[in-house]
Amino acid sequence: MRNGNSYLRRGASAFLAALLCTITTGVGAQTADKPGGYDAIHLTAGRSTILTTEFDVLRIAVTNPAIGDATVVQPREILIDGKTAGTISLIVWGSSRRAQYDLIIEPAVTTLQQQLQALFPGEGIQVGISDEAIVLSGSVSSNQVMLRAAEVAQASSSKLKVINMLQLPGGSESQQVLLQVRFAEVNRRALKELGASWFTSPTGVGNTIGRVTTQQFAAPGFDKIEYTKESSSFGSDVTSASGQFTFSDFLNIFLFSQKLDLGVMIRALQSKGYLQSLAEPNLIAYNGQSASFLAGGEFPVPVVQGLSNAVSVMFKEFGIKLNFTPTIAGDMIRLKVRPEVSSLDFANGITLSGFRIPSLITRRADTDVELRDGQSFAIAGLLNNLSQDDTSAVPILSSLPIIGAMFKSKAERAERTELMVLITPRLVRPLNPDEVPPLPNQLKKFLPATDGIGQELSGGGGPVDAPAHKPKTSAKPQQD
Repeated sequence: MRNGNSYLRRGASAFLAALLCTITTGVGAQTADKPGGYDAIHLTAGRSTILTTEFDVLRIAVTNPAIGDATVVQPREILIDGKTAGTISLIVWGSSRRAQYDLIIEPAVTTLQQQLQALFPGEGIQVGISDEAIVLSGSVSSNQVMLRAAEVAQASSSKLKVINMLQLPGGSESQQVLLQVRFAEVNRRALKELGASWFTSPTGVGNTIGRVTTQQFAAPGFDKIEYTKESSSFGSDVTSASGQFTFSDFLNIFLFSQKLDLGVMIRALQSKGYLQSLAEPNLIAYNGQSASFLAGGEFPVPVVQGLSNAVSVMFKEFGIKLNFTPTIAGDMIRLKVRPEVSSLDFANGITLSGFRIPSLITRRADTDVELRDGQSFAIAGLLNNLSQDDTSAVPILSSLPIIGAMFKSKAERAERTELMVLITPRLVRPLNPDEVPPLPNQLKKFLPATDGIGQELSGGGGPVDAPAHKPKTSAKPQQD
């Protein structure tokens, strides 16, 4: 590299000092002759330098002061300030001479670049920053360095997106990930109910109507009760009486004695349930891009808008959902996975304007995992255990010895739900034309040929079986 003639006239000591400053700091100004004949002054954005001329300066001009600016501080000294990356021209006029320079303002070494160089010495990581993204380029030695560098870059700015273009030696060319997911849900539930209700006939026992119940379970009622008495005086005999029973259900044991006009309805119920469900969605996502899956539906939710009381409808999703974002680092795949299983719960919903709006029972997990192509991991332990005991009793009567149990009722409910998610990522690539599997090419008739009046033609035969080719997908796993 050769400095301009102005630097040579300053003497060997000044030249060595300037050269040493340039080498040690990496941000000083440098000049060199260009093939076009103009001297080039290299300067880092955010730094300044002094240009010494061989003649007294009368006037200067720069093409774009926003990139770099210059100020005459002495008759033969010009202060040059680098503002942002770019190339501009600097023209200097003297009484009888004129000189022209190319100011090459190079990007400043960012704080993130310095931090990455300090954290990962020896790695060729380059940082580029635009208005919307941070771009990491260059090459690194391992997956760990690649992923950690991206995490440091993301932590340095919460507003900018990080584009990780770091390369690994011998890394995979595949940039797509196939995610094979299996949702397995097992639900077990058991229910026990026991209670009794005592009652008389609609005409009563000795003209006395009665019923004893804890109201935990449905008990019979009375309807259309009518009676007549000998007179309107208190305690007069009843001459006739009539009435009807009303029942909501007869579970489980119903006894009634017409002779004694007494009955009892016993609820003794034991039930067990077992449910299994399985879903196997397959998704393909590009490196660094998110993908989602939903197997379920949406239910409407009315929403009141502001002070106008206008009602709009918003739809909420439910069912089996999966969101994931893959990051490929060589032969390693880092996944940010968010599986979710939700179902409608009408028991805990609300009623609005006569419409029943259910709530959601949701089981969700959010995790990051790192594994190789074809390896699997399981998210288990998403358990939901429910145990509920309800007891009702008639005061005083339920405390009597021996017969007190006939004036009590209870319900025991136990439910256990377990969800397991098994995920297997695979690197995939599109098939080349010579790799496309053969497809069935023999025609198959689903209906026999006819002559137009409904009569089957001879030889118009039944269906012809197609060759037993097994279809293949258009993407296949990346081979090691």
